[in-house]
Amino acid sequence: MKRVVITGAGTINALGHSVPETFAAMREGICGIGPLDMRDVDRLSIRIGAQVRGFDGDARFDRQQRTLYDRFTQFALTAAQEAVAQSGLEFDGDLAGRSGVVLGTAGGGVGTWDDNYRAVYEERRNRVHPFTVPRLMNNAAAAHLSMAWNLQGPSFTVSTACASSNHAMAQAFALVRSGMAPAMLTGGSEAMLCFGGVKAWEGLRVMSHDACRPFSRDRSGMVQGEGAGIFVFEEYEHARARGADIHCEVAGFAMTSDASDIVMPSRDGAVRAMRGALADAGIALEAVGYINAHGTGTAANDRSECAAVREVFGDHAENLMISSTKSMHGHLIGGTGAVELLACIMALRDGVIAPTIGYREPDPECALDVVPNMARETQVDVALSNAFAFGGMNAVVALRAI
Repeated sequence: MKRVVITGAGTINALGHSVPETFAAMREGICGIGPLDMRDVDRLSIRIGAQVRGFDGDARFDRQQRTLYDRFTQFALTAAQEAVAQSGLEFDGDLAGRSGVVLGTAGGGVGTWDDNYRAVYEERRNRVHPFTVPRLMNNAAAAHLSMAWNLQGPSFTVSTACASSNHAMAQAFALVRSGMAPAMLTGGSEAMLCFGGVKAWEGLRVMSHDACRPFSRDRSGMVQGEGAGIFVFEEYEHARARGADIHCEVAGFAMTSDASDIVMPSRDGAVRAMRGALADAGIALEAVGYINAHGTGTAANDRSECAAVREVFGDHAENLMISSTKSMHGHLIGGTGAVELLACIMALRDGVIAPTIGYREPDPECALDVVPNMARETQVDVALSNAFAFGGMNAVVALRAI
């Protein structure tokens, strides 16, 4: 089995339009959540979100490209450009023939769906643009990344709600580890902050009207975000031979299904996923220093996740740092695991633990070190990134400093 490392990272999210901007915001504990700026916001009961502000798709993409690119595809291409440039890879010849793309998204082109429903049902138009389907399909972003960088190997999209990015990165990791691909672009993208996207989530009654406060006793729910995180996963010897700058090693992963409830999380499913990721990586639980939690800011998730961490790690749970960066960049749904992986890279490479901001009151059922409100400088060697999705679909990625 091959070793797998990360040699490139790119992002666009509510905290920044690049990895350095995002790291700086995480270090400072900046909140990217604010009032929503969108059409018909007055018809929404939830009027906050972590929007990507200052993004000019018209300036970045030409008219023909914008005809084909939903906002989620634009985010993915923007983040991928940073990741590939940072990696220093040039995809041609055999490298292009064997490398590919695996991306996660829950909704795909939700903005395109929303616009066309308005056109057909509200404005009573009888025709839509001929490229509507290529814009809205879930695999659109993966397809355009493969075309932009001549990636001719395995390319596909994973859609498992809030675990989509972690599932996608697990598949990319498996492809490189098996030797099937020398390098893969992977991560996730989501752009669900449009009227229909927010209105659908309102119906679940899990949304906060004011802030995302994971693990805090006075939490009031989750807050939606948008954006993308894209990474270059590369075979270790391939990266070392060309003198690549390596962020960290992807050491293992595990995927489980609760097989119990469509929306309520299961402690057992989370326990098996974390234990499985450690076993797959061959890592002792005492080696783990940081967990980027799923941490949505709902009582059901926060309490079951903390209980799962205590069950897996036992006495070592008292030594762990566990934070939820959703408090800053919101819940990117299918793209969330990709942006959260950045916090793990920052911990392993730079020795900076991103905080859980908005924390005000201890919850006895979440009595762990949640790195409240302020980032912490300390070196860790192993980190886990948790994702637990509706449908009971769990995916945990284990990473190691190198």
